[in-house]
Amino acid sequence: MENEYREKRNKRYANMRAIIDFGMGVLYLAVAFLMFFAEKIGFDWIGFDMIFRYIFGGICLLYGGWRIYRGIKKDYF
Repeated sequence: MENEYREKRNKRYANMRAIIDFGMGVLYLAVAFLMFFAEKIGFDWIGFDMIFRYIFGGICLLYGGWRIYRGIKKDYF
């Protein structure tokens, strides 16, 4: 009985973390694309140097991809 409860609790926790990982991954990917295409979509008011935007966008792209991968894998335990 205790073991069933623990398994259900772990499954709920893994599903919650997966949803959070997907959401945050999409958010980081959106920021990355905003940094990459800021001039083309009219966000020149950001005011960062182009090199900084590309480096920061690359970091956001990698981290967003990692969060989505971790959400798909669901290996939290």
